[in-house]
Amino acid sequence: MKKLSLLLLLSISTFSYSQKRTIPSDTAVVTTHSTTIKGVSFSYTAETGMQPVWNKEGNAIASLYYTYYTRNSIKNRAERPLLISFNGGPGSASVWMHVAYTGPKVLKIDDEGYPVQPYGVKDNPNSILDVADIVYVNPVNTGYSRMITNKEGKMPKRETFFGINADITYLAEWINTFVTRKNRWESPKYIIGESYGGTRVMGLAKELQTKQWMYLNGVILVSPADYKLYSTSQPVYSALNLPYYTAAAWYQKALSSELQQKDLLDVLPEAENFAVNDLMPALAKGGFISESEKKTIAKNMAKFSGLSEKVILQHNLDVPTSFFWKELLRDKTGQTLGRLDSRYLGIDKIEAGTRPDYSAELTSWLHSFTPAINYYLRTHLNFKTDVKYNMFGDVHPWDRRNNNVREGLREAMAQNPYLKVLIQSGYYDGATTYFAAKYTMWQVDPSGKMKDRFTFKGYRSGHMMYLRNEDLIKANEDVRTFIKSSLSNGKSAKY
Repeated sequence: MKKLSLLLLLSISTFSYSQKRTIPSDTAVVTTHSTTIKGVSFSYTAETGMQPVWNKEGNAIASLYYTYYTRNSIKNRAERPLLISFNGGPGSASVWMHVAYTGPKVLKIDDEGYPVQPYGVKDNPNSILDVADIVYVNPVNTGYSRMITNKEGKMPKRETFFGINADITYLAEWINTFVTRKNRWESPKYIIGESYGGTRVMGLAKELQTKQWMYLNGVILVSPADYKLYSTSQPVYSALNLPYYTAAAWYQKALSSELQQKDLLDVLPEAENFAVNDLMPALAKGGFISESEKKTIAKNMAKFSGLSEKVILQHNLDVPTSFFWKELLRDKTGQTLGRLDSRYLGIDKIEAGTRPDYSAELTSWLHSFTPAINYYLRTHLNFKTDVKYNMFGDVHPWDRRNNNVREGLREAMAQNPYLKVLIQSGYYDGATTYFAAKYTMWQVDPSGKMKDRFTFKGYRSGHMMYLRNEDLIKANEDVRTFIKSSLSNGKSAKY
């Protein structure tokens, strides 16, 4: 009898673990917590769950995973800002800013952002939850978000979700539903996007305004990826990398003593001036540049990059970032630089070559983020499922055609006097460089009539500047200040 009972138990256990792994498409788990931010203690509610995406026929075709934090004991929710947060990729979960930047919990990492064990999370005394409620949204195939089959068991067409414009369209619809369900139409609204999320939220600013009739107070671009810029092979993009080379080389102590003894923020303006006024025109001349000018430019590039004149000339002044990461320390320590954060160092199989074997910073981040988010959602927020949390999801091929998000942001700003923009970038980010972010800011409004509505903030860190504790404090305070300064405070929306 005991043997039969044991066999029965085993068969039941096997059956229960062989079910198809799915999450209800419309569900939520609510928990209550407490925190202390900027010396003030208060309680907050965390709602985490799934909200569907519907097609024109009203059928659910996907469900997005979100986490929504609201501060409790707020007398007038209509006056309280709502921040809608996205990461990038495309194909990245909204995990990075959630548990390392603006949320009420952050990773257990050291003060410079490197992993420590045991993994987990801790209170974030710098979170902006004191001034705004926050929802972190995971696009299709990221986090727990997934497509939903129809009655015939077929998945929706991938092009419905995976492209610059498709992404913007369905996310705007999802945001409309979320704002309606949570009764937040009266609240001042902000959207924040990191990396590709910068492209996403630039596009959402116009899409929300023109298709959902939802007007924003602010757009925040964190280490923004401007594919209008990256998709060109023109001299502009190549020259914009030079100030980043300066920053990374300065951090790695690879510049001349003349520049190395100066503070970074005293060196960068010199590199920026050279990049715009000398390097860019020189690259524009291509193969018709004179030998004397080419050598002069190479000499100055070497000064500001830490590379040799020889390798710069071998690249005809157009040095790829991937080569820089491999070359800068090749003859010093033989280590490579991290792509997204060049403070991080890697070790390749061989020192020869033109690009690193792997991204030293990304492996470090996944080292700490993956266990932390899986533990946090399950243990702290009580969201339990066997579905895998996708740090990066299958979203390719990604349709990059008809990219007009930069112009879309300009139109949204022109039509909405309340709308302001904050850009945050790390000086050591070699993927979405700080100077490219400045260039994007300069190009949004060629008229210059709205330049006072843009704010740029730079940090002594990389792509995720908030991983460095000093910059976590500064960056959150900059967001907090931006939100407060972009509230209407009773002023009419007019020019």
